[in-house]
Amino acid sequence: MLKLTFLGTSAGVPTKQRNVTALAIECLNPYLSKSNDAQQHKKSRPWILIDCGEGTQHQLLHTKLSMHQLSAICITHVHGDHCYGLPGLLASAAMLGRLEPLTLIAPKSIATLLEAIKLTTELYFPFAIDFIAIEEVLETKAGKVDIALDSQHQLSIDITPLSHRVSSYGFGITQNIHRLSLNTNKLMAAGIPASSFWGRLQQGFDVVTDDGQQLRSADYVDKEVRRTRVVVAGDNDRPDCLRSAVTDADLLIHEATYTTDVLTRIQSKNPDFDPMHSSAQLVGKFAQNVGLKHLILTHFSARYQSFDNQNSSTPNMGHIRADAESFYQGSLWLAADFDQYMINGANDLVDSKGTDRVQYLGSARSN
Repeated sequence: MLKLTFLGTSAGVPTKQRNVTALAIECLNPYLSKSNDAQQHKKSRPWILIDCGEGTQHQLLHTKLSMHQLSAICITHVHGDHCYGLPGLLASAAMLGRLEPLTLIAPKSIATLLEAIKLTTELYFPFAIDFIAIEEVLETKAGKVDIALDSQHQLSIDITPLSHRVSSYGFGITQNIHRLSLNTNKLMAAGIPASSFWGRLQQGFDVVTDDGQQLRSADYVDKEVRRTRVVVAGDNDRPDCLRSAVTDADLLIHEATYTTDVLTRIQSKNPDFDPMHSSAQLVGKFAQNVGLKHLILTHFSARYQSFDNQNSSTPNMGHIRADAESFYQGSLWLAADFDQYMINGANDLVDSKGTDRVQYLGSARSN
């Protein structure tokens, strides 16, 4: 299960209702939540941050996210509305007493930026930053970064190059949770009563009973895997770049900076400058063509007001929605700051084709 909290949904500059880009993704283990150790569960809520526009640390103050539980930061590209908040957030993490290492996946130039700030402001981090350059990851055969959250809970982050005025990337976030489930009915049917042997079998060990009977763990334990995948795109004017990445995704999160008519006017007004952003219609058409069932749009131009009224002459979310829905027929959401969503991945032991994978939870500020 992945829980999304949008910390910024504006493009380029902040507005009174929207900060610039940032998205928090909590990696929740539904099996752990069912355990009796509720306190341990409360402390085990790792999360990652996708982009860190200016003011992101202020947005975090309105949520329950802990800087100590932040496992990784991923930066899609070097434009300021996606990374200017990074130095301040890291400095605050240091002042809050963070000591655990932090993974930072970003273009190489982000490392240069941080080194310059450390040099000129005497910024010191008491924790190690494991910097992973996107350019180097793409040169590897795997093309991804694996993060072990615990022995049965892993996160894999793959990277897709996109099309923008600077090198920009999309991140595929895949959560895999493994669980060993003891088949007690099968044990009882075999005449093996409840005992300490059951626990050993569930842990994956073969055992020998007191009467010499050999029991193989594989015969009595079902391995359940829950997989959840979301794709988060940086700035990009060619959604088709993500065709392979979204093949098995539960959700795509993509920028929709403009409506089609506004984007066309901008491009025609100054042919020498293309902002290289997507319109809502362009993303909607792509999502419909590849069969995506769930789509969240974000990164809206400051010209669009937050209300939703297609009939208004003032540019607003209603126009963005209509632009996307001119092609897209799946589940569509237009993100607002502090919106939260829960993504429930597939369980390989059950047929979950009919389940609704994406659920809107409301606002983090009201929760």
